[in-house]
Amino acid sequence: MTKLIYAFDEGKKGMKDLLGGKGANLAEMKRLGLPVPDGFTITTQACIDYLEQGGTLSEALMSELQDQLAAFSTRTNKAFSSNDNLLLVSVRSGAKISMPGMMDTILNLGLNDDNVEKLARKTNDERFAYDCYRRLLQMFGEVVYDVPMTAFDTYFNDYKKQHGYEIDADIPAEGLQEICERYKAIYEEKVDKPFPQEPIVQLTEAIEAVFKSWDNDRARVYRQLNDIPYDIGTAVNVQEMVFGNSGDRSGTGVAFTRNPGTGEAKLFGEYLLNAQGEDVVAGIRTPKDIATLHDQMPHVHQQFVEVSQSLEQHYKDMQDIEFTIENEQLYILQTRNGKRTANAAINIAVDLVREGVISKEDAIKQVEVKSIDQLLHPNFDEQALAQATVISKAGLPASPGAATGKIVFSAEDAKAQAEQGEKVILMRPETSPEDIEGMVASEAIVTTHGGMTSHAAVVARGMGKCCVTGCANLEINTQQRTVTFPQGVLSEGDIVSVDGANGDIYVGEVDTISAQRSEAFSQFMQWSEEIAQLSVRMNAETPQDIAAGYQFDATGIGLVRTEHMFFAPERLVEMRRFILAHNHDQRVAALNKISTYQTDDFEKILRQSEDRPTIIRLLDPPLHEFLPRSEEEKESVAIQLNVSTRELNQNIEQLHEVNPMLGHRGCRLAITYPELYEMQVEAIMNSVIRLKEQGIETNPEIMIPLVSTVEEFKTLKAMIIDKIERMAQENGHELNYAIGTMIETPRACLIAHEIAKEADFFSFGTNDLTQLTYGFSRDDAGKFINAYADQGIMEIDPFQTLDVDGIGQLIKLASEQAKAVNPNIKIGVCGELGGDMKSIAYFNTLPIDYVSCSPFRVPGAILATAQSAVESGRLSVK
Repeated sequence: MTKLIYAFDEGKKGMKDLLGGKGANLAEMKRLGLPVPDGFTITTQACIDYLEQGGTLSEALMSELQDQLAAFSTRTNKAFSSNDNLLLVSVRSGAKISMPGMMDTILNLGLNDDNVEKLARKTNDERFAYDCYRRLLQMFGEVVYDVPMTAFDTYFNDYKKQHGYEIDADIPAEGLQEICERYKAIYEEKVDKPFPQEPIVQLTEAIEAVFKSWDNDRARVYRQLNDIPYDIGTAVNVQEMVFGNSGDRSGTGVAFTRNPGTGEAKLFGEYLLNAQGEDVVAGIRTPKDIATLHDQMPHVHQQFVEVSQSLEQHYKDMQDIEFTIENEQLYILQTRNGKRTANAAINIAVDLVREGVISKEDAIKQVEVKSIDQLLHPNFDEQALAQATVISKAGLPASPGAATGKIVFSAEDAKAQAEQGEKVILMRPETSPEDIEGMVASEAIVTTHGGMTSHAAVVARGMGKCCVTGCANLEINTQQRTVTFPQGVLSEGDIVSVDGANGDIYVGEVDTISAQRSEAFSQFMQWSEEIAQLSVRMNAETPQDIAAGYQFDATGIGLVRTEHMFFAPERLVEMRRFILAHNHDQRVAALNKISTYQTDDFEKILRQSEDRPTIIRLLDPPLHEFLPRSEEEKESVAIQLNVSTRELNQNIEQLHEVNPMLGHRGCRLAITYPELYEMQVEAIMNSVIRLKEQGIETNPEIMIPLVSTVEEFKTLKAMIIDKIERMAQENGHELNYAIGTMIETPRACLIAHEIAKEADFFSFGTNDLTQLTYGFSRDDAGKFINAYADQGIMEIDPFQTLDVDGIGQLIKLASEQAKAVNPNIKIGVCGELGGDMKSIAYFNTLPIDYVSCSPFRVPGAILATAQSAVESGRLSVK
């Protein structure tokens, strides 16, 4: 029979799955001989059983609960409703993964109309007894019966004001008795039944309430934000009460063994005298710094210092400790690894290594991958945020950072105003490649459509620029130049602030805090690189992005997207001239002009990369993306190209595709127009020759996109090699290069072993591979993915985290078969999943050589592959 309840002295810290983090740590502290009030833990399995059985406590659990209560009473020599030794307990939740403040707590359980009098006589303190009773009534009402806290607080505050009491402690016993009577009346009004007087009924209802709290709204949101599984459940800890509200020689507090904001190795915390439970964090009274406890109770302070040092040494991490003092006796109610800022996490991890407490490998595991973003981007000041007016919390945090600026609605306006020194926020329903210059000029990008892998999201992350996508509660009207939100309307020029880390948007300017990077950060990242198994490249093509990526120690460039190079006005006109050309000579004439620009582009990129591998993807998008859309723009382009509007519209109509992302793009363009790729290859190799003549050796890797057949690749590879060999002969240089492809169709995965016989490298394009395998448009999936997640149809968004069972199996098959026929082939992942922690853990198990992601995701990717190596035991030696 499965054991559902464990006394504290039956558990240990390794039982977190069953006892939850709090229960396991209480058991461990008990085992260490620390002053922990006695109790027992109802397991997470009991919670799962309760939820699966439709909200019913099983007979087995109730039987075991009776046995545990009997043993508990024997150990404490106390019992519910005893005249001489009254037992009161706290009931607290405690999942395996800490969720601070997300679930519910009840204190002083066991009090009723009779027992409150017994407590008063036992302690000779009537005021204390009724203070405990009013707290139980309030907590129990809110947690068990969903009585709004305001129903109690409004009366309580009005009572204090009416009687002239400044603080809670001023209320005398008779006043608290009156308050308790009113609280019981509130039960009758709100719940239609009286407050339960039987302690065992209170306990069972409290246990059920904690189980239910695992599925409340705030807990669900917290789990989603922190990737905590639903099916792990929460344990329930039932613990003997100790009373911090029993006079001026008692108190309660919370302390960290190090400063959670900075990482400073100094005790950090607060406490209140004559207080209980949530008083410290509720803000009702101003707590005191933990250091002043030395003056109040020197021996208690010294004992607490020793306990905190002992716990940090034992758990080998900064601890968050809750404690109570009852009549100068210290009790420890909880310890857990403390939440901390990214800056503090780095400092603490490095300090613990230097102090000899942990190894470098342990340090790597202590820092959350996503917290690294806080050190690379500015963030909003928390106090300023609290005063700001929110216009949207419905957006997706597509690219971290904090930015403020004036609203603009077009890329042209963004560029023009930025050139005049204005800070602007580009707000559009969605973005496309032609918006690139405006995106570069903006402080942040906001869209109402699209998901985490939409054009706006991917490009913004690549630039390290703040971005929020999918703001469904906003209406962005680019014609009227307005943004409508639930409480009002904003116009062009109004100032907004965008929080890319949380997906929130605010009216007006919000103060920011600069990104923090330190010597400890550099040391930590050096350890991560030493341990990492996969190398990490970047997806980048602008000088700023490339410089940032190499500053973050990228080992090369995994993807240069050449399509972004065609949208500057002088290039776009020639690209349009190429598209509208009637014959080969006209196309070549237009491409020759573009080639000059391309050569300069590639020279700048390769100069920065030097001999590091640099994958340049030849043109990938469908041609229609380069053509005008609005009637006004069509008229302007027709004049510019000296064609009639009618002819222009005919050409646009001919190029129209029902499903362009599955149509005439990628390698298919080059099969139709080989001169297009010939021009790009010529520009790449001309830049190689220029740099070679300056003594700079480079390592370009030419990528053919969207290959689905071996013949496609072989045909274009032969054309590229022929072009390069002719250039080498003409210039008298031996040219270094590699030719590979992007694996982004399911068929390419299935024939990867055949492609590998011809290719020098290939890289999985996870964005296209995901949408083509699922049949989901990555730009439109945001409209229904959230509904899938809410209904449990999909646990993850496959555009954000790899679908291991589907896409993962295709990648596994392709990479293993490719290495089998060509052990020297280099294999990478260059979609945005290359920067995702969970995806990287899977890639680490495959014969993959590198991942590539946006420059500002490189440090996080390095840390993720290091953590994966530590967890799996596959540590590299560097």
